[in-house]
Amino acid sequence: MQNKIKNKAQQLTQNQELKKVLMSMKPEKTLWGILGIILFFILPEVITFIWGNDITKYAKEGLVLTTSVFDEQYYNMLVMLFGEGISWLNIIIGFVLLIWLFF
Repeated sequence: MQNKIKNKAQQLTQNQELKKVLMSMKPEKTLWGILGIILFFILPEVITFIWGNDITKYAKEGLVLTTSVFDEQYYNMLVMLFGEGISWLNIIIGFVLLIWLFF
């Protein structure tokens, strides 16, 4: 079983088509590539770490006083986004993409 996994891994690392696919997925080394990774993966988690409890408290207080469906959806979305705490998976993905960007 281990030999089968090793053989499959060696085949994947030597596959030229897989290398082309991975290189096409790689973000570009531009300001927008770097900012995109930071803004979409890392910054939301930093905001959650610093102000997550305050945002969740604000949203739960707003849910009590809401009068429209749109306000209710807005506050529910805030609770959903910031109530769970930090997503370590997003932080790891962000840093892996940043490392991949520079190599």
